[in-house]
Amino acid sequence: MIRDIYLRGFFIPLLGIVLPLIAGLINYNHYPLPGIIGAGLYFIFTSACIWIGCNWIHRKLRIAYGISGNPFSKIASLFLIEGIYGASVAAILSILWSRISGESFNWGSVFKFSLLSTLAVIIFSLIYEVIFLSKERVLDTKIVVQLDRERSQAELQALQNEMDPHFIFNSLNTLNHLILNDPEKAHQYNNKLAQVYKYFLINKNRELISLKNELEFIDDYFYLLQLRHDNKLHLDIKLDGDPDGTIMIPPCSLQILIENAIKHNEFSTENPLIIRIELNEKYLRVINNMRPKPYAIHSTNIGLKNLSARYKLLCNKDIVVESGKETFTVKLPIIRTGKNDTTLIHKLNL
Repeated sequence: MIRDIYLRGFFIPLLGIVLPLIAGLINYNHYPLPGIIGAGLYFIFTSACIWIGCNWIHRKLRIAYGISGNPFSKIASLFLIEGIYGASVAAILSILWSRISGESFNWGSVFKFSLLSTLAVIIFSLIYEVIFLSKERVLDTKIVVQLDRERSQAELQALQNEMDPHFIFNSLNTLNHLILNDPEKAHQYNNKLAQVYKYFLINKNRELISLKNELEFIDDYFYLLQLRHDNKLHLDIKLDGDPDGTIMIPPCSLQILIENAIKHNEFSTENPLIIRIELNEKYLRVINNMRPKPYAIHSTNIGLKNLSARYKLLCNKDIVVESGKETFTVKLPIIRTGKNDTTLIHKLNL
């Protein structure tokens, strides 16, 4: 149903007054003022009967045809049926008018009025069809956007859920090692682990979180790593490009990269693993020195793939991985709140 109250309110009276005058059905010189008003009301009624009837036929036939089939045959059928209806109603009511008014009967005037009414029916049927198609296009666009958003959210949720067993697997391995080797540190680790995992549970379903909050989480997380590895790990954070705190990041992104660096490299007190987090205008960079382990590493390969997929879904950008002879770098695209460089901010506002 389209809102055509203004269209009907203007054209029904206009056509009811103009068409019979053009067709010669009315000679206003023969009528006093009350007769002129009565004639006008009669043919406005005629115009309304044709308009409302054709509108009803149009809606019913469009439903019957559906969205399949040849559109040209559908439009031709609409015009034919509505044209026959309009011509029939116009002819019947114009003949009836000649009997009521006492006007001299003229088949030429009746035929001309029916022809003009049919032409008006075809023109306004075309206008209604354009309006219907425009409404359907807008609705289809909204449905496609909604389905695309739901699909993206479902994919993102699935990717985030993959992190849960991944995080548990690594944390329990670490805790198991500390329980066997240093129960006191295991107790400290367990307390910090509870805080870290609380952060994960609270934020795992969020698409984005502020970089500031993520770094606070990383402080706790890196404390856990230091308990196990003593002075074999160093974290250097240099962030001078986020004074207003508008940079956003998918939750646990930095944790994944730190975990990945520890998993794939050898390090010791003499040769520590140095992880640097730096920020420039385009990327948040996580860099670590490379000393690959000489033996095969069991890995579920979730980490970087997960991170890449999340960024693609969130802002249509991918992470950049650079593996050199001495360093391994992962660049995370900058996402800022209120900027046009991310579609996610617009999605969240829908």
